[in-house]
Amino acid sequence: MNVPDHLKYSEEHEWARVEGNRVTVGITDFAQSELGDIVFVELPKVGDTVEFGEPFGSVESVKTVSELYSPVTGKVVEVNGALEDSPESVNKSPYDEGWMIVVEVDDLSQLDKLWTAEKYKETYGQD
Repeated sequence: MNVPDHLKYSEEHEWARVEGNRVTVGITDFAQSELGDIVFVELPKVGDTVEFGEPFGSVESVKTVSELYSPVTGKVVEVNGALEDSPESVNKSPYDEGWMIVVEVDDLSQLDKLWTAEKYKETYGQD
């Protein structure tokens, strides 16, 4: 299981990469492996608002449909449109090509509620 140390993690298996007041969001390597082959990703539109802990979209795999939960509150400023044609990018590269949205965050203290890579690995039984 790949869990990059420089990211923050939610209990619902989303990751957050912080760059200034912008947070890039995607799902973890663990989540994509549990889901299996991803065939469709539903994401919000640029300009939409997402709320911490609330659903912002979904991923559909050959096994199931799972909601995506936002690790931050803010305005969506970018959406990975490439996932519309290539949802399998989430399986192949969950932390790079498989990113989902970029959110402009007003209150960066929300990130304190997220987990470190170490806690995520401990919780899901991986070293």
